[in-house]
Amino acid sequence: MLGRDGIGSKTGGGGVASSSNANVDRRERLRRLALQTIDLTKDPYFMRNHLGTYECKLCLTLHNNEGNYLAHTQGKRHKTNLERRIAKEQHDKGLITIEQIQQQAQQRRVVVPRKTVKIGRPGYHVVKQRDPVTGQRSFAFEIQYPEIEAGLQPRHRFMSAFEQRVEQPPDPKYQYLLFAAEPYETIAFKIPSVPIDKSENKSKTSWDRDTCTFKLQLYFQDQNDAMLIPPPPPPIALE
Repeated sequence: MLGRDGIGSKTGGGGVASSSNANVDRRERLRRLALQTIDLTKDPYFMRNHLGTYECKLCLTLHNNEGNYLAHTQGKRHKTNLERRIAKEQHDKGLITIEQIQQQAQQRRVVVPRKTVKIGRPGYHVVKQRDPVTGQRSFAFEIQYPEIEAGLQPRHRFMSAFEQRVEQPPDPKYQYLLFAAEPYETIAFKIPSVPIDKSENKSKTSWDRDTCTFKLQLYFQDQNDAMLIPPPPPPIALE
């Protein structure tokens, strides 16, 4: 039906339809412009996974296409996490103090709405180990996701004590290992703030689709006092 206010609209109802169509067209133009002007190959947090979808390694989010990822980078969640990461890097270089980081955090109050209904925390099992040859201390994590959404694979990342806002004041002696998978809550384990050994056959992950179990084995770079640090405490929800 062709009304006087637009195609497919009824007479007198074209105002709302026209506004909606205009918003859709505007978002599409912005998406195309971003794709033309932004080089995603230079984005350290942009990654295409084996499923053909895209991930934000900073926020642990999934996106169907590059346009959706670019829209995500303009949102509050990504910008906030990016500010925290930059602050952490500046602190590591001695360019900013802990007090300045805390002041910046107090100045911004960001509420990130949940897009899905969470069903609780996943099951987990953590084992403390030591390499018999090198003496390196190691943690083995097993996270169970029996109700994970179809086609998804759990994701993980490391978060500094200064990025999180649950345990205050932040303790620079520790960092947090986050695990995320919809529709479960994102959980985090508190582990020593020691560099992770990322060499081949050391820290690695695996995903068993049959048992819905995500495994992560990590080794710390230092080899001294390998058995003095206890296993991580129960996980907490940081996001």
